[in-house]
Amino acid sequence: MSKTLLIYERAVAVNKARHGGAGVKGSDDFSFASDVNSMPLLAQEFRDAMREYPIVFAGTEDKIMPAVLLGFGEHENLFVDDSGKWNAKYIPAFARRYPYVFSSSDDGQTLTLCIDEDFSGFNQEGEGERLFDDDGEQTPYLKKVLDFQTEFQRLFQRTQAFCKNLHDLNLLDPMQAQLKFGSGQEISIGGFMVVNRERLKEVSGEKLSELATVDELELLYLHLQSLHNVTDLARHVKQAPAEEPVDAESSTKEPAAEKSSAAKKKTAAKKKSAKASSGNGKDKE
Repeated sequence: MSKTLLIYERAVAVNKARHGGAGVKGSDDFSFASDVNSMPLLAQEFRDAMREYPIVFAGTEDKIMPAVLLGFGEHENLFVDDSGKWNAKYIPAFARRYPYVFSSSDDGQTLTLCIDEDFSGFNQEGEGERLFDDDGEQTPYLKKVLDFQTEFQRLFQRTQAFCKNLHDLNLLDPMQAQLKFGSGQEISIGGFMVVNRERLKEVSGEKLSELATVDELELLYLHLQSLHNVTDLARHVKQAPAEEPVDAESSTKEPAAEKSSAAKKKTAAKKKSAKASSGNGKDKE
């Protein structure tokens, strides 16, 4: 399998004929994700992810999926440093499940567990955790991996249903955001979608109640709140931005979370002038 799933180089179906003596050594090295600027996110992860990442949507039509924005360049992950450390409190499940992944050739009816044999911890010498025991049976480790992947797949399908609702309600618009740096460089963020606040307000009370019942309304507001993290993400760039993002949502314009440096200076000048005037009046009394 070619690298079609962002971080997988050579995913091969796990089987005892090929992997009977293979082992996997665990690692905290996330270098495999250092060149991706976004990563799929499950709906159940929104609450944890929104504290650190901008949550956006990617894809088209019926293949829309939530994602965390990790960088501004096409091959830029600002959370993974040169040593492979992921510098965030929460790491998306998509990255944590590596080097394993389910593959399917019949629209998800049959799932096959695969492992990326290019993963640095994979070996044919049986070092680390064995996949199969000496009798060719699945080890407790492999069963645990299967349980994790099965739960991931279940939540993935639930997330797809959530995204279908957003598509059917026509709530998503192309993302429009810009960052300006002190050097004069400007970066435009595109290729993603966000919820349009105004159209969300127009959704019927009955439909909003349905969304609230299945906790999807909460997901929408967690997503919208997370967009303020675009500015925090910019601080990971080596050169700090000179201004707040012009817009981190769709066509809806909202005030920046913080005042720009120019506005702060202007406010400070007004306070200083008012204080001086107050002092002069006091001297005349």
